[in-house]
Amino acid sequence: MAGAEARLDAAGVSLWLTDWKVDGGGAWSGRRIMALVGGSYAGHLDFYVHPDGQAVDVAGLDVSPDYRKRHLASVMMDALYAAYPTAWINHGGRSPERTVWWDGYTEPAPERNVHNRPPAEWAYYFDPLTVAAQKARNAYQNRYNGVNGHKEAVYRYGESMEAEARQYAPDFHEPDVQGPDPGLDELYGGVRLFLPPGLHRIVHDSSRDAAERAGLVLDHIGHGSLPHHAPWSTTEHSAFEDLVHEQVFETAPRQPATHMAFRVLPLADRELPLHDVKATWVHFVDSPGIEVQLAGMSWRSSQRPWVTHSAVFDPPVDAAISPAYPKDAGPAYRARYSEIGDLLPGQAPHRAEEASPYAERETEIRAMADKLQQGIARRATDRPAAASVQPEPAEHHVHQQHPQQQTPRIR
Repeated sequence: MAGAEARLDAAGVSLWLTDWKVDGGGAWSGRRIMALVGGSYAGHLDFYVHPDGQAVDVAGLDVSPDYRKRHLASVMMDALYAAYPTAWINHGGRSPERTVWWDGYTEPAPERNVHNRPPAEWAYYFDPLTVAAQKARNAYQNRYNGVNGHKEAVYRYGESMEAEARQYAPDFHEPDVQGPDPGLDELYGGVRLFLPPGLHRIVHDSSRDAAERAGLVLDHIGHGSLPHHAPWSTTEHSAFEDLVHEQVFETAPRQPATHMAFRVLPLADRELPLHDVKATWVHFVDSPGIEVQLAGMSWRSSQRPWVTHSAVFDPPVDAAISPAYPKDAGPAYRARYSEIGDLLPGQAPHRAEEASPYAERETEIRAMADKLQQGIARRATDRPAAASVQPEPAEHHVHQQHPQQQTPRIR
């Protein structure tokens, strides 16, 4: 990566390797390298990572117009090779712009580029027929744009590859998605809040009780307003990353935001709502309003992201993930919450309690009690009568004081 970095001016460039939450990818995890210059968005490189970490599929590369011609794309691509030092890399088919850029880019490890190696080595990870089509497209773009495109490194450049691709196509293995299970895993979902200034100050005042401040936020947004659009992940860190993504791409100036992460317990012992499982997160599809047990909340200020406030609810608080569309809210949600997620009149916030060990055991307990009563009655009937005993008459003793122990008379 040093070669590309050496050609950048002192612009304060930082790179951020983070999650990329996108509907595509299947079992492959979406990842993103984001470039920031002076704290502002400058470009990104999107890619997918195989579950075993040994294959990377590049999905997109973009640099903001204000930061082009400064080798920022090369820095991000170098960082990708450094982040996955042993993985196969497929750069896919290139657009005209990326074709010109690729011609001037020095690849750090061309031996790991699947376009440069026979499919017998990498067909387990990538479909050989798809890669052959991408290579043909790139060859056409090279000729059209009049560039070399490092064709001397490409495996059998310009030759027909269909037969070889078909030969190794059966070796390709698409992994199964093994993502979070809402019925078994705790999930974290995030939302950016723009609180009124007074409430914002209170919520971020560390001298106040954290649970009290969390309650103020819930009352403000509504107990039935947990975000339905959020990707629900298995870690708090991932939820906060999603919110920073939103902030980085925010262009309009706004007041300071509060990044809020909600922790909900597994949706056990119930029919799971419709959901779409991804590699590292879950999306609830067209939520009708999903009842959950809220076990905790954490929040940060966008101005001071290094300070995290947390509140743990034990027992959990009853809450709900809001409906995707108010008109599609389910009966249980409508009975408790308004269209904006506020508790309806007569509905009070309450904590979920552990189930009583005697719940739904009334018949069993009554039968046991009857059995005990019958046993007591039987033992009383079978007991022999006790003989009456006449107490002996007590002897009367007259206690006389010793003459020397008589009480003196008071004169």
